[in-house]
Amino acid sequence: MSGILDLLNSDLGKSIVSGVAGQTNQPQNKTHDVLTMAMPVLMAAMQRNASSPEGAQGLLSALNGKHDGSILNNLSGLFGGGVDDNVMTDGSKILGHVLGNKQSNVEKAIGAKSGMDAASVAQILKVAAPILMGMLGNQAKQQNVDSPGGLEGMLGGLLKGNSPQNERSFLESILDANNDGSIIDDVAGMVLGGNKKKGGLGGVIGGLFGGKN
Repeated sequence: MSGILDLLNSDLGKSIVSGVAGQTNQPQNKTHDVLTMAMPVLMAAMQRNASSPEGAQGLLSALNGKHDGSILNNLSGLFGGGVDDNVMTDGSKILGHVLGNKQSNVEKAIGAKSGMDAASVAQILKVAAPILMGMLGNQAKQQNVDSPGGLEGMLGGLLKGNSPQNERSFLESILDANNDGSIIDDVAGMVLGGNKKKGGLGGVIGGLFGGKN
């Protein structure tokens, strides 16, 4: 299975980056950097939320309903006249639900690493969140996901399926703030402001969202 970062580098992903950059008046290369950092973080947060029966059912309902992937069928229309307020409001709600009280910390951390102010990062994420949900909706249809277990497997596969090069570039870009290779300390300092140590990529990202040691 392709990972979420591989999808971002596909033709569809490039169209999304171009559209989001145009909508937010940001350079394409920086928009790509922001999305490369943000997509796995949002996915990991969704995976964590879906670990409870209620969370899984809520996400499944969304992917089978409003976020079934149809948003991807007309990206030129979505971006052509500017993304409408309904999509932006939807994106804001998704981010609030997925990231909770860590949202501003995540936006600041990604802004610091991408050289973009946090408010611009927030705008990019608002546009990107409904599109990410649409990408997940498409994947759910392709894989006939209809149970919490299937959902967890799909999210885990999208996170783990990234090619090693993409995985490494993601780790370097968001987790190793001072380039010393100590990604765990960096992410704790950047996003949590604490000294939380966890093992492995999943553990590190999980720590962003209040995961336990």
